[in-house]
Amino acid sequence: MNANALESLLARAESLLARVEAVLPQPLSAPDWNASIAFRYRRRGSSGAIEPVRHVARIRLDDLVEVEPQKERLLRNTEQFVAGHGANNVLLTGARGTGKSSLIKACLNAFAPRGLRLIEVDKVDLVDLPDIVEQVAERPERFIIYCDDLSFDEGEPGYKALKSILDGSVAQASDNVLIYATSNRRHLLPEYMSENLSYKHTEDGEVHPGEVVEEKISLSERFGLWVSFYPFTQAEYLAIVAQWLRGFGVDEAAIAAARQESLVWALERGSRSGRVAYQFAKDYSGRHHA
Repeated sequence: MNANALESLLARAESLLARVEAVLPQPLSAPDWNASIAFRYRRRGSSGAIEPVRHVARIRLDDLVEVEPQKERLLRNTEQFVAGHGANNVLLTGARGTGKSSLIKACLNAFAPRGLRLIEVDKVDLVDLPDIVEQVAERPERFIIYCDDLSFDEGEPGYKALKSILDGSVAQASDNVLIYATSNRRHLLPEYMSENLSYKHTEDGEVHPGEVVEEKISLSERFGLWVSFYPFTQAEYLAIVAQWLRGFGVDEAAIAAARQESLVWALERGSRSGRVAYQFAKDYSGRHHA
């Protein structure tokens, strides 16, 4: 084989290797941990990356009202975690728009100066959770793995990965990692009427769930702390509207005058949630400033 033929063969071999390497899974690389207090895990083809969030939501704990019991429980658990004491993985469940995600973001902002960091992971990427945990295991910061609006359909692969990390795997999460998840489903999986037929009733009146029900309960049980949120009453909704309007710089007289308009806004939306209250306050303040 002459020199030109050999050179051509080597070039083709290098090109082939480059294409093969492009489709092979790459090891998870560390981001610049000083670039942000919040990060997002993203998949790019067959590989994933932890990317810094450039503009972190600036919500504060004082911005959130009418959720004091929930705030106290999550704040206490996060305080224990940041201090290096025992703390639990948390599942926040309940009505939509009641502040579940906002409360987690507010805790991040409150404890970030003490080393708290957050990594948001979509449920489709939870299969990579062991790699993410391994990446941060030796870091001095404390990390919350954040899964928003978490729910699973039957057979989804992320279900098993999350279940193993929470409890039940030989390789568990390190001491500097907790999982905070929000969901509208208490047991994270769809529940069907037919599953009630699997319950067994003993002679003494005890009720025992069947295997399908037990499996669905088993994932949510692995979260050591459950924080439940409930729909707001009209008075609570108005208090939230007033709090957001104050945050947008609206004076007290205008806040009182906006009460009826905010109720109509909620009626049109079919919800008195905290999200609807925020959206009204944002619209109202924008119109009046204009």
